[in-house]
Amino acid sequence: MFFFFVGGLEQQAGRVISERVGRCIRCGSAADLVEREKVLKLFFVPVWRWRSEARDFYCRDCGLLWPQSMESFDEKQRSIEGVLRCGNCDRVVESEFKFCPFCGSEL
Repeated sequence: MFFFFVGGLEQQAGRVISERVGRCIRCGSAADLVEREKVLKLFFVPVWRWRSEARDFYCRDCGLLWPQSMESFDEKQRSIEGVLRCGNCDRVVESEFKFCPFCGSEL
């Protein structure tokens, strides 16, 4: 007789504390400050949830969840010289692009 356990522990964004308080470190869009919650899943079904004391940033566009203690997007951007931004969606794009890869508008 064999028994297979299919389950795991996952971190997810919980309750939103403040909206649009930072910028995503991956895509540059607005990020929310959220409570982190841990979820125990059994056969891919959430069984138990509990909140942790940590507060994280969560990007609604790309789904990235990262700790509040990490370097913010604005601080990284200040260290890069010659940054090109899209006039339509205000995201950072590479200087050799002629069109924005996020919204498609001409740069």
